[in-house]
Amino acid sequence: MSLMLLCLFSFLFCGMMYSMFVGFMTLCMSSFLSLFLLQYSNLTSNMMSSNLYSSGYWSPLIVLTVWISMLALLASMNMKTACSNFVHMLFMLMFVLLVVFSSAQFFLFYMFFEMSLIPMLYLVLGWGYQPERLQATTYMIMYTVGASLPLLGSIIYMYYIEGSLCFELTTYSFMNINPFWNLLLLGAFFVKLPCFLVHLWLPKAHVEAPLAGSMLLAGVLLKLGGYGLLRSISFFKLQTSMFSELTVSFVLWGGLLTSFMCLRQVDVKSLIAYSSVGHMSLVLLGAFSCSSWGIMGSIWMMVAHGLCSSGLFACANYSYMVSDTRSVFFSKGMLHLYPYLAIWWFLLAVVNIGSPPSLNLMSEMVLFTVALTFSCWLLIPVGLMSFVVAAYSLYLYSVTQHGKAPLYLNSDSKLPIHYMLVGLMHWLPLNMIILIMGYL
Repeated sequence: MSLMLLCLFSFLFCGMMYSMFVGFMTLCMSSFLSLFLLQYSNLTSNMMSSNLYSSGYWSPLIVLTVWISMLALLASMNMKTACSNFVHMLFMLMFVLLVVFSSAQFFLFYMFFEMSLIPMLYLVLGWGYQPERLQATTYMIMYTVGASLPLLGSIIYMYYIEGSLCFELTTYSFMNINPFWNLLLLGAFFVKLPCFLVHLWLPKAHVEAPLAGSMLLAGVLLKLGGYGLLRSISFFKLQTSMFSELTVSFVLWGGLLTSFMCLRQVDVKSLIAYSSVGHMSLVLLGAFSCSSWGIMGSIWMMVAHGLCSSGLFACANYSYMVSDTRSVFFSKGMLHLYPYLAIWWFLLAVVNIGSPPSLNLMSEMVLFTVALTFSCWLLIPVGLMSFVVAAYSLYLYSVTQHGKAPLYLNSDSKLPIHYMLVGLMHWLPLNMIILIMGYL
């Protein structure tokens, strides 16, 4: 609750000060508060009110929201146009996400779940790079809003039957309804995750979004789908249904296909966007297992993917700033001109593979074990996906950083020090969180 009040205060105060620095310092304060929340997550599992509550299960996602928001603002320090409006949108999006991750009522969750689309659309339309951003926002609206309407109908029906929409008190179950209707109800979360076949809006949104928009979209907004699945699995009783087995199989094989698609991408941001589909398919695997082991694996996978993909988008933007292109083949030789940037490309690419002692490795090991609870055959797409992830991560690093640098690259420009700080603050938690996991 203190994080939300601080966020609202910052929204008003930054509007008066017109200072991105003030907003960044306020987010630093929020980050320290959120780290305190993570450290004492076992003490904050009590109900705070009838609408909002704090739970140790979801504390990592709250911390991730504040942390990525702070890094997005830090990475955008050089922005010159409409600075106050930009800071307003970041704080508004952060507030909406905090309410989503703290909601105790299904309708409140749904309302802010959809409201998160508004500041993101504003960021893409207001600070996007190309005219195609109109098409990207249209795709976002059509996919997310269209897929969420059946969920709204089910929430209204649940309230009519139960008289309550509290997550902890509602006992209604959709177990006996038609599997096709089950698929429609979960469609809102499949789109936000996103799953294979409903992921087409994601590359368009990432390519057209500004740096902060891409960082928040990959780092936090995609986690809304996984969070929604984890909160709603009790209503669907999926652990023994044929529907869950078929859905998990389809999504994992689809994640493998999109991982292969990463190997033929020539746009750096598009490659990173497609890689999210494969990683987030593992989150669905953990959610549909309906086990505490699977739920914790999904949460840590969301945290690991949020930090890693956000850092990769930051590196992609810095490469674009010095090369004026997002093409993989025209960004060669960065290692010779910008060795500090190449270091963060390498470290984040290695973390994306799942190297020790990163959080990615720990979450993948947990979720691979969970895959055996469905079928040993699921180890085929999961194992192949790990191999392909390693292939396109090394491909992304080697092609962009090695080779002869083009003549048009500006070798005289120097990257500001806060760009290096952004890379460090993405990489450090990924490798340090594993040291405190036993205390959470």
